Amino acid sequence: MAEFALPTERLTLRGWRDADHPALLALCTDAAVMEFLGPPQTAEQVQDAIDRQRGFQAEHGYCFWVVERREDGAFLGFCGLKPGPAGTPLEGRIEIGWRFRADSWGRGYAKEAALASLAWGFANSDAPDIRAMTVLANTRGWGLMERLGMVRQPDLDFDHPAEAPDSPLRRHVTYSIARRP
Repeated sequence: MAEFALPTERLTLRGWRDADHPALLALCTDAAVMEFLGPPQTAEQVQDAIDRQRGFQAEHGYCFWVVERREDGAFLGFCGLKPGPAGTPLEGRIEIGWRFRADSWGRGYAKEAALASLAWGFANSDAPDIRAMTVLANTRGWGLMERLGMVRQPDLDFDHPAEAPDSPLRRHVTYSIARRP
C-alpha cells in the first residue's frame, strides 16, 4: 500500500516514518511549542505518539500527519485529523489538530495544512462537523481555528480529563466547523 500523501501549494502532509522520531522529539521538547500542551515529552512518549498516529491511520484512514515543506522536505510539524479523545466533547467526532516548529510560525503553514486537512476530512467522511480544542490562553491556537472558519462552542468547554485538577492547562475551549452543503 502506498504511503498517504496530501499535497498543498507549499506542503505535503504524509504518514509517519521511523526517521521522523528525532524531529518530533525536538518539536515536543521545545518550551515555546509546548507552552499550552504540557511538559516536554520523553523519547518514549514521542514514540508512543507516533505509534498512536500510525494506528489511527491504519484504522480510520487519517491521523495527525507529518507536515513537510515541499521545497526542501523539512519537517515542520504535524497537522491532521484523529478520533476525538474519550471523556471530552470531541469523543465520537473527528478532531483537527496541529503542532509546528516555532521557527515556522507566522508563515501560514498551519492554516494551509489545516485547510487541506478539513477539506480531506469532509471529502472522505460523513462527519457532520470537525472539532478542535485548546486552552483559552492559547490565542494562536484558537485564533487559527477562527481564521479557518471554526466557531467556538462555549457550551462544550470542558476540563480535560488528562490534566490535573490544579493544572492551568485543564480548562479547554471547543471549536467546530460544520460540513457545508
